[in-house]
Amino acid sequence: MKISYDDRTDLLYLRFDERKQDVENKRVTDDVVLDIGAGGKIIGIEILDASLHLDLDRLLPVRYGASKAG
Repeated sequence: MKISYDDRTDLLYLRFDERKQDVENKRVTDDVVLDIGAGGKIIGIEILDASLHLDLDRLLPVRYGASKAG
């Protein structure tokens, strides 16, 4: 599992399956989008406005990496 956080957009992304594959996005709430892969499995979860919904510091000891601007 990979957790990434972009502090510019306040987007937290949890990726459960690292394999490259086509995904379908399914919005389940205003701030949560599921990435559905082969076989209907959830391979990722996007949380928009993450800092409003989660205490990011409490994710520790899991470490999250901030995306660097390109």
